[in-house]
Amino acid sequence: MASTYPLQDRVAIVTGSSRGIGKAIALHLASLGAKLVINYSSNSTQADDVATQINSTSDSPRAIAVKANISDPDQVKSLFDEAESAFQSPVNILVNSAGVLDGKYPSILNTTLEDFDRTFDVNARGAFVCCQEGAKRIKHGGGGRIICLSTSLAAAFRPGYGAYIASKAAVEAMVKILAKELKGTGITVNSVAPGPIATELFYEGKTEAMIKRVIDDCPHGRLGLPEDIAPVVGFLAGDASEWVNGQIIRVNGGFI
Repeated sequence: MASTYPLQDRVAIVTGSSRGIGKAIALHLASLGAKLVINYSSNSTQADDVATQINSTSDSPRAIAVKANISDPDQVKSLFDEAESAFQSPVNILVNSAGVLDGKYPSILNTTLEDFDRTFDVNARGAFVCCQEGAKRIKHGGGGRIICLSTSLAAAFRPGYGAYIASKAAVEAMVKILAKELKGTGITVNSVAPGPIATELFYEGKTEAMIKRVIDDCPHGRLGLPEDIAPVVGFLAGDASEWVNGQIIRVNGGFI
């Protein structure tokens, strides 16, 4: 009989998991039996709350919160070190969910170099650093998984998102290449690309009229929820997804 917990005792790092989509992913992976590292960059209270929520369902600690700037290689190394030390096991799953989006939605002509650099520092460099470390540290031959969050906008090329879309397009390219470079390791690399999701990141800088237009464009007539994304990541994190590799999965309700 198949296990009720398909990720039983596998160690997962989810970056940017103190809130939003990352939080939903962390909670879902925990419900599948994984042990979680809740990564955050600034708000320790939110991260601790997620870890507490997971640990409240078990007699032994199954989640820790670890602060790390994912664009800093030394801090990412420490993130993996703390995961291995806390759970006395190699990391099996890396979900790179941390990201930033400029709430002003400027055109490319009006995007400052400071905003461009910040967007690429977190979204592209951060993904590169995490994928690089994950590829070195995730247990080889045991069904390791690397999953990066992108955006369905990378397939839509809508105006006003130039730096953000470019940074996520870079992530999608890295995913496809790394999947091939990890041939023979048993590690798969995929990307989940959500459409509009009702999070703080989505609402920032938008008027009610802008939000209504987005909802009207969706065949389901609503915004997506973080809980719409988490099960897709859960599938990619498990054994059943072994034959899915180097793919960009757009989870957007038909919006794009």
